[in-house]
Amino acid sequence: QVQLVESGGGLVQPGGSLRLSCAASGFTLDHYAIGWFRQAPGKEREGVSCISSSDSITYYADSVKGRFTISRDNAKNTVYLQMNSLKPEDTAVYYCAASIWYSCLDSEYDYWGQGTQVTVSS
Repeated sequence: QVQLVESGGGLVQPGGSLRLSCAASGFTLDHYAIGWFRQAPGKEREGVSCISSSDSITYYADSVKGRFTISRDNAKNTVYLQMNSLKPEDTAVYYCAASIWYSCLDSEYDYWGQGTQVTVSS
């Protein structure tokens, strides 16, 4: 059974940090491009950061450049999103997704996790 499970979300103050994890089961993540997406209430889902299967290509939305870092640990079959200098506008449900082809368009992704809530508030 193919499954992606996100964890690491929570409530954090502005300026704080969180590390999201995306653990895969039923398939090997290193064969897939992985994307992190987020959706805030009343807004469309947006691509936050994506990484190719070879790790040679990464993408960051302008709103998170310099603050977020995507990485993977193939031995743990897990992809991470390190989020620093968090802002209230980063509040959203964060999803990870897997695709055979590299892209940061959500329509290109085949497998999705259930999401984890990130709330940035004082």
